[in-house]
Amino acid sequence: MLANYGYKDGSGDFFITIDTDKCNGCGKCVAICPARVLGLITDESDPFRDIPVVAVTEEHRRKIKYSCAPCKPTVGRKTLPCIYACQPNAIKHSW
Repeated sequence: MLANYGYKDGSGDFFITIDTDKCNGCGKCVAICPARVLGLITDESDPFRDIPVVAVTEEHRRKIKYSCAPCKPTVGRKTLPCIYACQPNAIKHSW
């Protein structure tokens, strides 16, 4: 299942998409996120999943554009830290 967090406004799309089927619950992306945007939760929508899954914390859901801004790709950094840390490639950003 794809979980989309973020919004679209006049200045662009600001979404983090987490593929919960790919997420192995390792927490590496949570540990490396400087703004603490990500957290591990128990996915109650899937009663057969017994490991946690990554999600955007409630605190950051409405301000993804601002919370993730310091990590946006630049000339020196082409990959966001959370994407780099995610070995199963379960995280995508819209920018």
